[in-house]
Amino acid sequence: MKILVVYYSLYGHIHQLAQAVAAGAAEVEGAEVVLRCVPETLSDEVIAMMGATEARKAMAGVPVCTVDELAAADAVIFGTPTRFGNMCGQMRQFLDATGQLWMKGALVGKVAGVFTSSATQHGGQESTILTFYPTLLHQGMIVAGLPYSFAGQMGVEEVKGGSPYGASTIAGSDGKRQPSPAELDGARFQGRYIAGIAAKLTRP
Repeated sequence: MKILVVYYSLYGHIHQLAQAVAAGAAEVEGAEVVLRCVPETLSDEVIAMMGATEARKAMAGVPVCTVDELAAADAVIFGTPTRFGNMCGQMRQFLDATGQLWMKGALVGKVAGVFTSSATQHGGQESTILTFYPTLLHQGMIVAGLPYSFAGQMGVEEVKGGSPYGASTIAGSDGKRQPSPAELDGARFQGRYIAGIAAKLTRP
């Protein structure tokens, strides 16, 4: 059973969540977890101007995903930062290249989920995930979020990401805030939860 975690991360917040998602998925018996990033569309010059060069270097070891890897997976968990309440352009461009998979029905019946990050607490986390779902549904995928059985998303004792739609983190306006233990727990839970569903669907 192959679980694909594919994401885009500029400053490393989504990268950290992706690692946690992958760790959670790996806890499910029989799961082979693969971590991939989508192709970068920004030039090195622009990345430098955005102050993301060092962060991008730290993620350089993650292979770039191909659309064929989506078809080969039993479940796909996508990670994207928020861009004005939607997925980032890099992820959109990657998904727009999956037309041949749609034509073949190659993703029909596969489990999928989404996790995200934003600069502020109300910076569009839920809308980013919800506007991601139509693409997955058009592909015939089975959408799974972060159920309330993950109790870590309850309570108001601290500022934190996470909703029934998927795991998330808050980066802060300067990007210095890192994913909290509760947010990483949510990502691990979502990975384990989706891999568990995939295991049931692929069971002989």
